[in-house]
Amino acid sequence: MKKNNSKINNKETKPANLKTASGRVRLEAAGISKAFAGTPVLNNVSLKLHQGELVSLLGVSGGGKTTLFNIISGLLVPDQGQVLLDGKDITGKPGYISYMLQKDLLLPYRTIRDNVALPLLVKGVNKKEARAKAVELFDVFGLSGTELKYPAQLSGGMRQRAALLRTYIFSNDITLLDEPFSALDTLTKATMHEWYLDVIEKLNMTTLFITHDIDEAILLSDRICLLTGKPGRIDTEITISEPHPRRKDFNLTDKFLEYKRQIIEKL
Repeated sequence: MKKNNSKINNKETKPANLKTASGRVRLEAAGISKAFAGTPVLNNVSLKLHQGELVSLLGVSGGGKTTLFNIISGLLVPDQGQVLLDGKDITGKPGYISYMLQKDLLLPYRTIRDNVALPLLVKGVNKKEARAKAVELFDVFGLSGTELKYPAQLSGGMRQRAALLRTYIFSNDITLLDEPFSALDTLTKATMHEWYLDVIEKLNMTTLFITHDIDEAILLSDRICLLTGKPGRIDTEITISEPHPRRKDFNLTDKFLEYKRQIIEKL
């Protein structure tokens, strides 16, 4: 009989991910269920996010991914279940977890510096201090020299960098990203992937990432959670064992194609 070398882990099996095993649990969605007008959208969805991980939520359109993000960020209250941040119940409480949508949503009449500083201003930090704190991170995010420019003066990729920095400043090291690179062309997206992985390593960021792009999920993730069915459930997690920093030709390897085959079979 042929040995099964599948990398897929069902809910009963713990993923053998060194980063996951060593990092503490920062964010947990436990037993989340949600229905709209009597129609179930999510059914008993649970996931954990460990310090420094990038976990992708992958599934078909209409499968409940954005609903789950809205619940985790506190914008929606689940019918059942809870959301925990460092062990504290934040269910239905916005303002703890930063959430970036597909569009950058930068304010066109504010400079990049003031767009990035906006979360600090909303929290009551004075303008001078907020600007100073924002500018401190411009170099890390590859934005040096754009401080006094306006969004219309930047490329799509640079606007996304600014939006990601603003998201990071909102709640420091935990971010929810809803297809942040989907509107970019192929070459810009590839550059942004490499750049974002570098930023994660530098800042030890923790990210939950929605995507419909299987290749993107494999390239970026430490783990991939497959949200399948109607109502949506997470029955499968796939651990991507490729170490960081990832080789530039990872997407051309047999290992990458095997991950992709497994995901397509499950979806």
